[in-house]
Amino acid sequence: MAFSFWLARLRSCSKKSVFPNAFRHSSYLNKFQSSTSQANVPSTIAGRTKTHFFSWSSSLLPLALAVSAGSLAFQTQNIQPSLCEPTNLDSWKVGVGGKASTEFVVKGIHKEVPQELIDELKAICQDNMTLDYDERFYHGKPQNSFHNSVNIPDVVVFPRSEEEVSQIVKSCNKHKVPIVPYGGATSIEGHTLSPNGGVCVDMTLMKKVKALHIEDMDVVVEPGIGWMELNEYLEPYGLFFPLDPGPGATIGGMCATRCSGSLAVRYGTMRDNVISLKVVLANGDIVKTASRARKSAAGYDLTRLMIGSEGTLGVVTEVTLRLQKIPEHSVVAMCNFPTIKDAADVAIATMLSGIQVSRVELLDEVQIRAINIANGKNLPEVPTLMFEFIGTEAYSREQTQIVQRIVSEHNGSDFVFAEDPQAKKELWKIRKEALWACFAMEPNFEAMISDVCVPLSHLAELISSSKQELDASPLVCTVIAHAGDGNFHTVILFDPNQEEQRREAERLNQFMVYTALSMEGTCTGEHGVGTGKMKYLEKELGTEALKTMKRIKTALDPNNIMNPGKLIPPHVCF
Repeated sequence: MAFSFWLARLRSCSKKSVFPNAFRHSSYLNKFQSSTSQANVPSTIAGRTKTHFFSWSSSLLPLALAVSAGSLAFQTQNIQPSLCEPTNLDSWKVGVGGKASTEFVVKGIHKEVPQELIDELKAICQDNMTLDYDERFYHGKPQNSFHNSVNIPDVVVFPRSEEEVSQIVKSCNKHKVPIVPYGGATSIEGHTLSPNGGVCVDMTLMKKVKALHIEDMDVVVEPGIGWMELNEYLEPYGLFFPLDPGPGATIGGMCATRCSGSLAVRYGTMRDNVISLKVVLANGDIVKTASRARKSAAGYDLTRLMIGSEGTLGVVTEVTLRLQKIPEHSVVAMCNFPTIKDAADVAIATMLSGIQVSRVELLDEVQIRAINIANGKNLPEVPTLMFEFIGTEAYSREQTQIVQRIVSEHNGSDFVFAEDPQAKKELWKIRKEALWACFAMEPNFEAMISDVCVPLSHLAELISSSKQELDASPLVCTVIAHAGDGNFHTVILFDPNQEEQRREAERLNQFMVYTALSMEGTCTGEHGVGTGKMKYLEKELGTEALKTMKRIKTALDPNNIMNPGKLIPPHVCF
């Protein structure tokens, strides 16, 4: 019943006037808590925690005595649930992000932000903070994600310096108020949701290039700068940063999700292109994770620990990035295939040939149809591969010819290539705007986007089996793959107002994830976990790995203020 209630709230989210009543007044939350307390849970988490503590203490006294004093103190806290408790207010068995969860409205425990904290934030940020409802609502809903939550941020702050970030975090930690770091809001797995309310830390004002070392081919930047803005800055120096996720992504967010893009087949992911970080931890300490040296064996690799941590361990305030020379010459090629398996086989054969391609992108016939509709194109609506070859002019052309032979051996046709800069830009623009093109077919629908990745030898099998399921579904589904590194996305369009369609989308997504995991793959190659992928982590990584993550999280963030409810499944405890 409670789920249906929240789903109804979500369905009305397009009518913005409905939400102010839901979120502005504390009476709404109180009403919800009292209406669910009888059937589902005690009226407060504190009550539930105390009930469990006394029940155990009366029946298993020796066990209770064996628990450490620190654990006892944690059990009696009335602010946060225990390390083992799911955060779902409807059920003890399945939490949002927990095993078997199919919910996408993320529940949370809202605690009123004390006026003292508001005053402290005002003193730190001056005019760069807001309590405006519309601004908070905007920051509480990811721009490219169907995920939603029952709460939005109570406050949004816009720090301008590392010191301000440190002071903000210290104040929030003192008051035990949640923090959600915020960048370009292009993530799609609910990373920037604020299910527990709290403070949204918008980093977009921190976008300076602090230092460019041309001879060392690295750059030091603040986290709010976008990768596209950075490359515009670097172009006159003949350098570029080689990761290219969705337009609008910021460097800080890219670090948080360990993203990559179409160039990862040549240059690697964010993990491979960050030299060092500066991070504000949950207690306000500022940590530098490494020196600027290209390699180091000094201590734990804190840089890699922070990359992909999704704001759950700290707030990134400075990033040192590895740069590349802009290629002397490049060729972009495109070819068609009768089946998607033929296209995948060519991608694998190309990689095995030893050719150093910089991009290998696969689009199925449904995606090509979407591009035609959205952009007025007339491309053949068949599975298509796109390549980019870089190097000297002679080397790029030689690579193109070798791949053309491989294509002809695998039923490929219509092999065309472009060397003119404008023509190449137009071809890649088609690929970069693929997601938006999908909505041309179903403008009022939401998109559930898969992100599975498998060892390259399994790619053709995974795409083929997935394609059979997708084609048999009543939903519109497109396939877009970074075929050179085994990563592929499916854009599944569904009506959020139709429960049957939402469950069908979830079924398709789950089918692809479980198939990828059976092939020693992963549920997420580049989009990250957020709230949407948590339920798959135990099957992929195992319980002990998740417990280790939980121990790290608890050690660095004992008050659980850093983007709580993300990445680590709620049922994991130690």
